[in-house]
Amino acid sequence: MSARIAPGGFAEVGPLAWTLARVGGRVSGTEPTRLFLTLGRQPKLLRGWLRFAGRLMPGGTLPRRDTELVILRVAHLCGCAYEWEHHRRIGRRTGLTEDDLRRVEAGPEAEGWTPRQRALLAAADLLHTARDLDDHAWAALREHLDEPAAVEFLMLAGHYDMLATFCNTLRIQPDRSRR
Repeated sequence: MSARIAPGGFAEVGPLAWTLARVGGRVSGTEPTRLFLTLGRQPKLLRGWLRFAGRLMPGGTLPRRDTELVILRVAHLCGCAYEWEHHRRIGRRTGLTEDDLRRVEAGPEAEGWTPRQRALLAAADLLHTARDLDDHAWAALREHLDEPAAVEFLMLAGHYDMLATFCNTLRIQPDRSRR
């Protein structure tokens, strides 16, 4: 399946996206990141998105392992191969194992989650299906997150849902490994 908007070259995306794509690929062990080379075709949007997205990941206050679990669950629920593959690599650097990744796919009821992880994943599931949290899910989430962290969690899950929609709609393929 080919991309609906092909990742741009330097002339189409400019120096910022070009550099970010190359650095991102080097850090993740892949070719230059197709997400930056696609979003870079709209440079003003890319700059604004970078500020917002960077406040969630990697600059958020939630522990990195929790952040990656939520991102991976959203990617799985949305069927977003690009985000799944990209964050699978990042997640491994935060200590996620292959067993963790299988459990992310299985969902919050899988054996082995902590109560905190189960609450985060269950909330991500409910946000995906209902676009809301019922009182029970909210209470379970708040047992583990204070108000600022709960706000951040909601923005993180919603942001990666939006990003999955962007990647899926434009048919952005996972970045190929350089190894």
